[in-house]
Amino acid sequence: MMSESIASKMSIGGHPIHPMLIHFPVAALIGLIGTDIGYVLTGDQFWARAGLWLAGVGTVGGWISGTVGLLDLLIVRKIRRLITAWCHAVLAVMLLSLASLNWLMRIGEADAAILPWGLFLSALSGLAIGATSLLGGQLVYDHAVGVDFEEAPEPTQPE
Repeated sequence: MMSESIASKMSIGGHPIHPMLIHFPVAALIGLIGTDIGYVLTGDQFWARAGLWLAGVGTVGGWISGTVGLLDLLIVRKIRRLITAWCHAVLAVMLLSLASLNWLMRIGEADAAILPWGLFLSALSGLAIGATSLLGGQLVYDHAVGVDFEEAPEPTQPE
C-alpha cells in the first residue's frame, strides 16, 4: 500500500470527477467499432446512424471528461510531477483528436465515412483507449491519484 495518496482538486465529496465521467465516452467509442463492423457486414443504415451518435457521445463526453482531467493535471502539483500523468494526457489528446475527426467525417453522410477511414479511425481509437486506460490505471493503482487511504473498519469474521 502506498504511504500517501494524491488528492484530486476536481472532486465532489472527495470523489474525483474525471474517473466518474470517462466511462461513458469510452463505452461509446468502443461501441462505435461494433456499429462500424455491423454496417460493413449488413449495409443497414441503422448501424451508420448509431455510429454517428456513438461518435458524437464519445467525442463530446471525452472532451468534457478530458477537461476535468486536464484541470487536475494543471492544478495539482503532485500530479504535474508524474511522467505517467503527462503521458496519459498526451495520449488522451491524441485519442480525442481521432474521435473528433471520426465524428466530424460522419456528419452529413454517416455511411459514406465508414469505409475505409471511419472504421480505421474507430479501430485506432480503440487501441488508443487501451493505452490511455493503462496509464490512467497506473495513476490510480501505482501513484494513488484520487485514492483515499482512510482506515476502513476491520471485517468481522463469521462465527
